[in-house]
Amino acid sequence: MTLPGPIAPPARLLMGPGPISAYPSVLQSMSNALVGQYDPFMTNAMVETQQLYRGVWGTANDATLLVDGTSRAGIEAAMISLVRPGDRVLVPVFGRFGHLLAEIAERALAEVHTIEVPWGQVVPVSAVEEAIVRVKPHLVALVQGDTSTTMLQPLEEVGALCAKHGALFYSDATASLGGNAFEADAWGLDAATAGLQKCLGGPSGSAPITLSERAVDVIRSRKRVEAGIREAGDASADDFVRSNYFDLGQILDYWGPRRLNHHTEATSMLYAARECARLLLAEGREAVIARHRTAGDAMLAGVQGLGLTVFGDVAHKMTNVVAVEIPEGVPGDAARSAMLEDFGIEIGTSFGPLHGKVWRIGTMGYNARKDAVLTTLSALESVLHRFGASTPRGGGVEAAADVFRAAATASSSPVSP
Repeated sequence: MTLPGPIAPPARLLMGPGPISAYPSVLQSMSNALVGQYDPFMTNAMVETQQLYRGVWGTANDATLLVDGTSRAGIEAAMISLVRPGDRVLVPVFGRFGHLLAEIAERALAEVHTIEVPWGQVVPVSAVEEAIVRVKPHLVALVQGDTSTTMLQPLEEVGALCAKHGALFYSDATASLGGNAFEADAWGLDAATAGLQKCLGGPSGSAPITLSERAVDVIRSRKRVEAGIREAGDASADDFVRSNYFDLGQILDYWGPRRLNHHTEATSMLYAARECARLLLAEGREAVIARHRTAGDAMLAGVQGLGLTVFGDVAHKMTNVVAVEIPEGVPGDAARSAMLEDFGIEIGTSFGPLHGKVWRIGTMGYNARKDAVLTTLSALESVLHRFGASTPRGGGVEAAADVFRAAATASSSPVSP
């Protein structure tokens, strides 16, 4: 057997729906030395990370921490720890990841109810309220930003509806956190999870989570199976969390002051998650959201300047990703391959009802910046011309540059008293 050499990834500009190019300092943070999981440096880094993510989420929740694993690990931990078999879970669906929440709830043996709207729309708050009244759910699970459709579901009013009708409110903010407003406390979230690989500008592999006191009470009421012995004596089997790794009750004990052993923390991913949050708060939450908005507006103007049709309700689009319809006669996969092979730029395909119909182009995290947007639009124009599409020469770059120029002018203008 001939051993391969050291791994050497090619240079890529990741402008798809995620993962994206990580901030250089996040990658650098992962190369730091490992320490023991109970080393004072390590436990202090965990405490710092918790405090930083309270700022990211907009919460005072003590139970703010990381679940080791990709963003889906956070979703599964929340669902399996908050839901008992037979509990009613309501999932408003407006894209692929709503279907994912429903599937995970079903695997937790919940009684799952869904309401759906066509891809490219968001679910009206009135429809959510009607379903809550009708279903009487234990939990409402709602994606905030669904990259499959690029839509951003309004959450601001849902928490009050859930509180009024006695339901827990959970949101998957994997694709939206950091690049779009998210106010866990002000919006009445009981649980929210995310990942690093989108607007937070890190690698996939760590799932930030925040839990309200109400959610923690539900989690603490669940029983455990340890060393084959059921705690709490004659507790019903439905009381037991059906996972050890994703049992948030045990994970909370590990991150809490007792530091009860549950797993060995993924040290390098902790470093990465800490740096993602530190960078966001150092720049300022509102400033980061504004940067994503400007880059997203520029990309939107740019693809429209190339004559491309934007998919979905633009008024409810995420700041950080746009879906464009593939022009008639252009082979979508071949064009994406040309972007990658000739320019080192990755844009996204799609799936479900949009498979083969749209490209998804992201502007998030480290790549929510002017040079990344203009470079991508220039390459896309070249590829479109190669495959016979008629697009205005320089139309995309100029339209996007106008947005950046306008934003720069606005930011340098004196603020009115």
